Amino acid sequence: MADAVIDTLVVTGSAQFRGDDNTRFGAGFNGFATTEQRQTDNVVYPIPWTAWRVWDAYNTNLPGTSASDDLGLYGGTFGTNQPMLKTYDVKAAGAQTLRARAMVALPDRYVAGQTVTVRLAAGMITTVADTSCTVLIEAYRIGKDNSIGSQICPTGALTMNALGAATKSFTITASTLNPGDVLDIRLSIAVNDAATGTSVYAAVMGADLLCDIQG
Repeated sequence: MADAVIDTLVVTGSAQFRGDDNTRFGAGFNGFATTEQRQTDNVVYPIPWTAWRVWDAYNTNLPGTSASDDLGLYGGTFGTNQPMLKTYDVKAAGAQTLRARAMVALPDRYVAGQTVTVRLAAGMITTVADTSCTVLIEAYRIGKDNSIGSQICPTGALTMNALGAATKSFTITASTLNPGDVLDIRLSIAVNDAATGTSVYAAVMGADLLCDIQG
């Protein structure tokens, strides 16, 4: 019997494919190759809190309490509040910039050159800054050969001067990126407060890598 060619096949229920060992769906079928699977866009990969370290001393864990120009990794109380990256009380401290740094790998199913985004949930706790507060992501591709290229996050600083957590998205220029590439990411919170009232804290309450993957 000649092979049948079907332009479009719609199955509304279950489907079974049977055949000999040498057929596409027979006993010897080991699944579709990754490259044969459809692309799924903006898949979310949470960045672990423990990935963030002291930005200018990467061998050092973030302090449990923010100090100097370092964000703190606040663990929170189990069952009561969540971990977060947070500033010290910047009330009346004027212009201050606090940072953290992370190495984030693109997954093995990432589609080369396709969309990559760093997404933060960021905002103020207790009181907003009386002047401003912004968050910024900078990123470099690590070459693994002691080389480093140019900064590949063109998105500028975004305001986070509002109570609660709001989404802040930073686009990564992905034209040269491949699966397994490592991004060296620096997160900066720049806050300016001159008031002398209630405590002022800025915090990142979530950090994700979003990218397009095959499958």
